[in-house]
Amino acid sequence: MDAALQGLDPEQTAAVLAPRGPVCVLAGAGTGKTRTITRRIAHLVAHGHVAAGQVLAVTFTARAAGEMRMRLRALGVDGGGGAVQARTFHAAALRQLKYFWPRVVGEVDWQLLDRKFAAVGQAASRAGAPTTKESVRDLAGEIEWAKSSLIVPEQYAAAAARLHRDTPAPPEQVAAVYAGYEELKASSTLLDFDDLLLHTAAALEENSSVAEEFRDRYRCFVVDEYQDVTPLQQRVLDAWLGPRDDLTVVGDANQTIYSFAGASPQHLLDFSRRFPDATVVRLERDYRSTPQVVDLANKTIGAARGRIAGTRLKLVGQRPPGPEPRFNEYDDEPAEAVAVAQRIAALIKDGTPASEIAVLYRINAQSEQFENALTEAGIPYQVRGGEGFFQRQEIRQAADALRRTAARDDLPEGADSGENLIALVRAALAPLGLTDAEPPGAQARERWTSLRSLVSLAEELRVHEPDLTLDGLLRELGRRADSRHPPVVEGVTLASLHAAKGLEWDAVFLAGVTDGMLPITHALGSGGAPDDEAAVEEERRLLYVGVTRARVHLSLSWALARNEGGRKTRRRSRFLHGLIPDSSPASKIAPPRRERKRARCRICGKALVGATDTKLGRCAGCPSDLDDDVFAALKDWRRDKSRELDVPAFVIFTDATLTAIAEQLPTGDRALTAIPGIGAAKLERFGRDVLAIVAGDRPPGTDGAPPEPA
Repeated sequence: MDAALQGLDPEQTAAVLAPRGPVCVLAGAGTGKTRTITRRIAHLVAHGHVAAGQVLAVTFTARAAGEMRMRLRALGVDGGGGAVQARTFHAAALRQLKYFWPRVVGEVDWQLLDRKFAAVGQAASRAGAPTTKESVRDLAGEIEWAKSSLIVPEQYAAAAARLHRDTPAPPEQVAAVYAGYEELKASSTLLDFDDLLLHTAAALEENSSVAEEFRDRYRCFVVDEYQDVTPLQQRVLDAWLGPRDDLTVVGDANQTIYSFAGASPQHLLDFSRRFPDATVVRLERDYRSTPQVVDLANKTIGAARGRIAGTRLKLVGQRPPGPEPRFNEYDDEPAEAVAVAQRIAALIKDGTPASEIAVLYRINAQSEQFENALTEAGIPYQVRGGEGFFQRQEIRQAADALRRTAARDDLPEGADSGENLIALVRAALAPLGLTDAEPPGAQARERWTSLRSLVSLAEELRVHEPDLTLDGLLRELGRRADSRHPPVVEGVTLASLHAAKGLEWDAVFLAGVTDGMLPITHALGSGGAPDDEAAVEEERRLLYVGVTRARVHLSLSWALARNEGGRKTRRRSRFLHGLIPDSSPASKIAPPRRERKRARCRICGKALVGATDTKLGRCAGCPSDLDDDVFAALKDWRRDKSRELDVPAFVIFTDATLTAIAEQLPTGDRALTAIPGIGAAKLERFGRDVLAIVAGDRPPGTDGAPPEPA
């Protein structure tokens, strides 16, 4: 028997034995795709269909390429030197470009720009775009998306509008940064990683002798994770192939989770149209997970909609039965994290290694609660694909800003404690990117979420210690940061769902499965706009990827509030509808409540989005009906009151609150407290004065006073 066929199931065998030519392997999670494609290569080489050195296998990560080479060596097909080449797209292109460059361009030296941050930052500065670290990272990511999508600077603005891109700056400004970045590279003969692919494709497309030499060397191509190929990578692949069709692709459209970076499953979906004679094999026997986990995975993706959903694979579990997946609802995130840590401790006690346990979440900022709970439980952990919460740059910067604030000698007594503490923390973090509304751009949102998490932590601590001071908060932050230095081996893995792709564990905890987190907020409609259906479906596929990471134990959980004792305004994810069995305790919980009725603009009637618009009671773009006299009087009164109480003016009322009062002109206690930010305590202390000013009466001492600085 052919050694390459030993231990394969009928579908894997069919893929291995398929004749040379176009082959499409639709491989579900855990179905042995790497085993199948390496066995196919070994079989082709062993039977003389192709020489080992004529095979080029490409994938998307260095880890996956290394795994492929290791398996080929075990099969007696050496993966290095002049034998089979198993590389990432970029590594293959770099190797080829170095070889062909002198013939195509001449004796013009070039350098690889492996870090584009400085160049993008310089281009952003010239274009007048934001140059914060997060803004530059988002701009760099947007440039990478455009180049991967074969969009040049001149086309960017129109393409962004057509595709409804969530751009980190106005599209015209992003296009200017993109153009400036390309000019900077050209003036210094620098190539970035996307240029490697562009120049490699161009060398083959435009130089027949180069193409002939390359195609004489490589005659058989294998592409792993084909659902994640970008238009640029497909262009390179087309240039490699030329008129030939000796191509094997492997993928699963229902694991497409990188559309934001330019990946498209379209080429996988259209493979049979492009190659009508292609052999198509479906791998659906799941060797990774128990039938219970597989059943939940099938139900999760079974609810998908759209063309991708039409290619879904129905997995069939091959392992012995295991425990049913667990579903748990908690009052708040701290309770969720503590419960997860307790369950992890029980699994470890029962013999599951800590390294075979993972906690997965949608964004990295969610790790903080689990870091804290695992630390308190004495369970080692490691954060994959991101830094620990207190090691993140924005959190270190925030701690420095709070320390500088605490060291000020001009803070009035009491301004940094009690009910004033949170306002002071917010003011200190505002220059670092803490705004009322969520900003555009993935990196900026990640930073904003981390800063907001820090404020929420301060609010939580103050609930337990009403007289907490800024110094006390800093001591607690330092204690938590110092206690979180777990070993990097044999620990529980904390990771985002994107970082978990391609990995697997015996036990997986999917945490924070709420609407607004999974699916993420920016996939959902706002201001009355409909949801972005394509983005919501990608979020569903992300949950599917998370579910299929588990071999035996799987738990899904969610919390109704962020902070302990907070308002329970969240609801479990819409993706859980129909997944929770009657036997689960979570099925006894009332169905998700209808969303709280959104405040609407009193001028145009649209739903309000963001804290500032909600406070003002109108959209930012709607005309203001501000009473200038009342607003001026309120500012005069606030100035005098801040001097009297020896506290910063914003501690009494922010400018946004004063604007809302001067626009809405409340005439009684009920109308005044209806303005967000005015609670019972401020009503009792300041309500009489404010209502008197609105009514036209000026509190003593305000007439003729110098105006308050803006």
